[in-house]
Amino acid sequence: MKKGRWTVIISHFLLVLLIVVILLPGKKKVESAEEFLAVIVIMELFALFQMKRARQQVVVSDSMTIVWTGLLIWEFVVTKKNWMHPVLVPAPENVFAVFGDQYLILLEGVAASLQLLLTGVIIGVAFGSVAGLVCGWIPRLRDIFYPIANVLAPIPSVVFAPYVIAIMPTFRSASAMIVVLGIFWPSFLNMILRVNTIEPNILDAARAMNLSSRTMIFEILLPYALPGVVTGLKVTMTTAVMMLTFAEMMGATCGMGYYIMNYNTYGNYTNVVAGIIVVGMVVTVLNKGVTLIQRKVIYWQNS
Repeated sequence: MKKGRWTVIISHFLLVLLIVVILLPGKKKVESAEEFLAVIVIMELFALFQMKRARQQVVVSDSMTIVWTGLLIWEFVVTKKNWMHPVLVPAPENVFAVFGDQYLILLEGVAASLQLLLTGVIIGVAFGSVAGLVCGWIPRLRDIFYPIANVLAPIPSVVFAPYVIAIMPTFRSASAMIVVLGIFWPSFLNMILRVNTIEPNILDAARAMNLSSRTMIFEILLPYALPGVVTGLKVTMTTAVMMLTFAEMMGATCGMGYYIMNYNTYGNYTNVVAGIIVVGMVVTVLNKGVTLIQRKVIYWQNS
């Protein structure tokens, strides 16, 4: 209990120190700190919400201690002392001011990316899982396609990006296809492996009932493998974000990856850092959403 109390005290002490340092005058001329302070308040409120469970206090406090320390160093070194490169290392006030100035552009980019991301993930997981169930259950198909999947699954789909962009009608469809390819083969391979590791007594009971292959696949194997698919969604979603961001950097006209690459081309690293932070925020929200889905779908593992 004492350890938890001290971690909370240290975290809040660093928070107060950070705010004081922000309000002090510095050597570097920067934008208004209003957006920066607003983000800090939102982060602190989110942390307090996470601390409502006693067992999370130490973990959240330790995490926020690292965050406040990083922001404090960033603020002191860049804004207060002006020790870093004026272009390559922008001040935090300037970075977070982008959120206020370009929030509509950022929201449009996030919406465009999420549309492609969810489309690619749903198609990739659905087709990969169903195809994996079928090939995993039928030995001849498994012998044919398992070696192919074993070769293609480890290859990052971004390797195919130049060719996919060349053959697809638009950059958006090419970006979605890159996500689909990156999700399909790992899902396909993992589903075959799940079918092969199913408990023998389940298969024996199903065979005793003389079930058809269609019934066996969709009413026995699919419910058995579904929790594993849901459990792996967090890794799947994070991987999909990386692939999509890279794909958008290669020629898209909207999206988070396009936003970062566009401003990187013009050497506007303030907006580049802001875009990277937005990507991190989107990944965090997606992970939280996947966690909620996991609790609803496989609730017995959390009881």
